[in-house]
Amino acid sequence: MNLHLYDSPTFRMACQQFDLVADFMNIPESARDRLKMPKRSLSVSIPVNMDDGSTKVFMGYRVQHHLTLGPTKGGIRYHPDVTIGEVAALAMWMSWKCALVGLPYGGAKGGVTCDPRTLSNGELERLTRRYTQELIPVIGPQVDIPAPDVGTNEQIMAWIMDTYSLQIGHAVPGVVTGKPVLLGGSLGRREATGRGVAYLVSRAMDTLGIQAQGATAVVQGYGNVGSVAALSMAKQGIKIIAVSDAFGGIYNPNGLELNQLDAHVAATRSVVGYAGAEPITNEELLLLPCDILVPAALERQITEENASKIQCRIIAEGANGPTTPEADAILTQRPEIFVIPDILCNSGGVIVSYFEWVQDLQSFFWSECEVLDKLFRLLEQSYMQTLNHSRKHNISMRFAALSLGIKRVYDAKSLRGLYP
Repeated sequence: MNLHLYDSPTFRMACQQFDLVADFMNIPESARDRLKMPKRSLSVSIPVNMDDGSTKVFMGYRVQHHLTLGPTKGGIRYHPDVTIGEVAALAMWMSWKCALVGLPYGGAKGGVTCDPRTLSNGELERLTRRYTQELIPVIGPQVDIPAPDVGTNEQIMAWIMDTYSLQIGHAVPGVVTGKPVLLGGSLGRREATGRGVAYLVSRAMDTLGIQAQGATAVVQGYGNVGSVAALSMAKQGIKIIAVSDAFGGIYNPNGLELNQLDAHVAATRSVVGYAGAEPITNEELLLLPCDILVPAALERQITEENASKIQCRIIAEGANGPTTPEADAILTQRPEIFVIPDILCNSGGVIVSYFEWVQDLQSFFWSECEVLDKLFRLLEQSYMQTLNHSRKHNISMRFAALSLGIKRVYDAKSLRGLYP
């Protein structure tokens, strides 16, 4: 198989994970490339008129991993390190995630190589609308449904929906999820991933017999997912002792006052400089003694170098692919650490995105209580299936989650057959 187009550390990592699980499942060699390789990918150049009068060209991507179970689903990220290989890896993980939690989707992902923090609101809008225009042939409510990811938000989804709708000739709210509620978004969608992380942390604590009162948590990545997860865990009685973002981290062994911290972040756009804590690096933060470690930043944060030094009871992967396969092998030899793998742990976002899509298609909307009830039911079902599969086959939680997701895609492809 030629990986040249997608070759990147993240895509090689996703393929390595797949190969290990495929060996365990005895998937025939003849089926592996078909399961692994993306079905469709698009690379576009995006010329944007900048505020200073210049024209700058950005690179954008969209990768659809498989279309076997229904339309594809996945976020769009704006980040300086976006590559087509990273996007392809994230699309693959989305496939296994959607299949694991029983959603009728294949995985997709998109991204633009840019730093959104350096762009004005007008530049962001022009970038988004031009990127959407290039995607129109390959997105749609029955084809591929984008959503927010790193560096994107409700406003960007609103611009995507508007641009697509103008081309179609009528409002199409189902083309994206994670929209503002006023435009057909779902109540509870913005908080869904973080709340899902906290719910699964609570279930893992039940499994291990850890009491929430007095437990401590560390969160790497204080963005949408990390901040909501921290607040939700704090409401359970868990003490948040350290958090970080791209600029650095803060630590207070007595616990952080999250309301004050959120006000500081709103004013400065970073956790750095918060007066109620001491500074700490992202590297040091991962090694702090705690009960719960939540990597909720970018990929490949827990590595061969630091996996043996981590001092926690539970790793709750709010980010996609935060643990490398080499680190995974080390963690597997450390039974005192319980890993909630990414495709389960952060699935709350795509679950409520699915609910939003369903509400848009039927033009009938649910209360936040209904959304949360349905979310927690699906998470509970997926958690128990993964835990039971792990125990039955004496495999790690990650292996259990991946094997359940991959098997469902493999079985669906086998049932549909291969068109001549």
